[in-house]
Amino acid sequence: MELNDLRIFKTVAELGSVSQAAAELSYVQSNVTARIKQLEKELQTELFYRHKRGMVLNAEGKRLMVYAEDILGKAEEIKHAFGTDRPAGILNIGIVETVIKLPGILSSYLEKHPQVELSLTVGVTEQLVQDVAGMKLDGAFVTGPVKHPLIEYQEVFREELILVAKSDVFSLEDVTKKPLLLFNKGCGYRERLERWLKDEGVIPRQIMQLGSFETIIGSIAAGIGITIVPRSSVRRLLEEGTLHGFAIPKPYNEITTIFIRRKDSYLSNTLRSFMEELQSAGV
Repeated sequence: MELNDLRIFKTVAELGSVSQAAAELSYVQSNVTARIKQLEKELQTELFYRHKRGMVLNAEGKRLMVYAEDILGKAEEIKHAFGTDRPAGILNIGIVETVIKLPGILSSYLEKHPQVELSLTVGVTEQLVQDVAGMKLDGAFVTGPVKHPLIEYQEVFREELILVAKSDVFSLEDVTKKPLLLFNKGCGYRERLERWLKDEGVIPRQIMQLGSFETIIGSIAAGIGITIVPRSSVRRLLEEGTLHGFAIPKPYNEITTIFIRRKDSYLSNTLRSFMEELQSAGV
């Protein structure tokens, strides 16, 4: 059974005439008749009452009409979805949890392209790179640089990393006295801090791995330990005096957020428009 057979069947049923259906579809009448007979043969049942004035659906024909309308309707939806330059469909994007500027970007994009549905996956840089390379995600915001043979990227914005604590006084010696509250292994911020401490010959007292930004910041505000985050992610808390920030020397304090995608994957109109939005945002 072909999709066109259902289209011919539906047209005959609606017009009640093979000749009228043939004219409507620009087919020869014998071809329409042959396709209806072939459809009836495949389904092993007659679909019409035939009389001198034309054709009328019988009970089995009415059953088939329900399926035909649904199938042909879905076919039109598919043509509409894939036959247009307008961004549409689901866009699977990964993010690191502290990309504070991201909501503004997403809001602007969705306002321009209401037919797009965004699905967000939160994770650490290492895992998100694997998910993009494995084509589980269309793209992801991660900490750069990323060196992977299957990945290409564009820089989105640069930020300053700082140490954050409840106390307004800090020295490197404090790291040997209070635990570090960090994301899981694979986090770009954590990697920068561990590299700096190693270069300084400082061994942390303890590293506590926590799963969410809110949990880490809440624990820091409670005086439990110290963490490393982009300054923008805690700017309000710093201004309020709830937390205190401390500078980290270069080059450990420079962090770049990049948007990555698998270089050999199909660049859909939806993903292309999203990447263009990132460029135009100028963040």
